Amino acid sequence: MTSRISVKPRSGYRLFRLIPLASALLIGGAGASAAAAPAAGAAAAPVAAAPAPQPSMAPTTSTAAISSTREILLNLNKRTISLMEGRTVLGSWPVAIGDPATPTPTGRFRVQTKVINPQYQSTVSGKVNPTIGPNGPLGDRWIGFHSTARDQFGIHGTPAAWAWAVQQRAAVTHGCVRMLGAHVRQLFDAVDIGTPVVVVR
Repeated sequence: MTSRISVKPRSGYRLFRLIPLASALLIGGAGASAAAAPAAGAAAAPVAAAPAPQPSMAPTTSTAAISSTREILLNLNKRTISLMEGRTVLGSWPVAIGDPATPTPTGRFRVQTKVINPQYQSTVSGKVNPTIGPNGPLGDRWIGFHSTARDQFGIHGTPAAWAWAVQQRAAVTHGCVRMLGAHVRQLFDAVDIGTPVVVVR
């Protein structure tokens, strides 16, 4: 996958791509394919062999039906993310959000992609960070919910070295939403492609 995603952790990384790995897995909702063929302007599912970096592409969007009334509610003022089932809160966790210069977008979106063990590639230098999993820049889970011509925005994990950003509910990212590893894994397992994502202030 060569989709661009924005983040600005304190380590100096600014923009990155998700690139395919044998250990990465694109997850679909009910009826969604685990490996969709790439289309013009759409991201390809991760595959075993990593191709050369390609131009930015938007994520694949599934039309899979969601059988529940679950939705993700991100409150930027409170800097919390909650999993809702109707009016019932199933879980709520602290997050780090976009800084004022590169804010997290507000509005109604849907989960577009789910990736296990995403890998970071700078869109500035092209450099690939070899670390994947819980200690990688994106942690071990990615839930993509919005894309533009230039960037993707998602909810993802945070390596231990940057956990302070989530614990302090800091506004330091380049638009993405950072969660602690255990928290993002809980959320990842509880939502499907197509689950609504509501971002409010």
